[in-house]
Amino acid sequence: MAAATTMTTATPMTTERLRLLQLASPALPVGGFSYSEGLEVLIQTGRLGGAADLEAWLRAELQRGLLPLEAAALRPLAEALDRWRRQPVASAERAVRDLDDWLLLQREAPELRAQQRQMGRSLLQLLAGLGEPLPGGVLDLAWPAAWAWAGLCGQLSPLASIEGYLSSWLANQLSAAVRLLPLGPSGAQRLQWQLAPLLAERATALLATDPQQLWSGGIGAGLAQLGHGGLYSRLFRS
Repeated sequence: MAAATTMTTATPMTTERLRLLQLASPALPVGGFSYSEGLEVLIQTGRLGGAADLEAWLRAELQRGLLPLEAAALRPLAEALDRWRRQPVASAERAVRDLDDWLLLQREAPELRAQQRQMGRSLLQLLAGLGEPLPGGVLDLAWPAAWAWAGLCGQLSPLASIEGYLSSWLANQLSAAVRLLPLGPSGAQRLQWQLAPLLAERATALLATDPQQLWSGGIGAGLAQLGHGGLYSRLFRS
């Protein structure tokens, strides 16, 4: 009887939550698994040697890297995209593209800009195939704008969209680390579990933050990303 009571009072899985899980899944066919975003350079050069180093690096990126800036931009991007969807005119599209261009300019490394464009195009193509195309069938927005469009189409709350964006990034970084460090899948899961409170805290803080008032202290990440093309051997595309 107790078990039956528990089942009837459980919170049902919502469409929003299911779509968030789908977008944040490593199985999303956008090619995120093929990028390390400079992690490969840091490990090959001995800057990161194990789980403790990796955790410190991920925490620093969540707190002071470019990632928070992109996550904070998701809400204004979604608002601009919604205006464009409701009124598909040149001025509405320009507002989206201005923010999209500004975010791309924050990425110093050509490899990272190419990554943002490729993943954005792949996600927009996927959404178009699901019956959610951008006005005019546009496909040339970068990853944060494409993610914001996915959140808008999936009716995600602004907070859920930011949480999913951060979670997706973290999962991809840990996936790369498993292939580069003696970490193992269990070690990666342990780190993801430990970082969940910080991720939730950052998502809440970034929800009401103007991205153009933020700064990035990710100089080391930028240098690592710029150096990736000079590696003798590479597993990843960035």
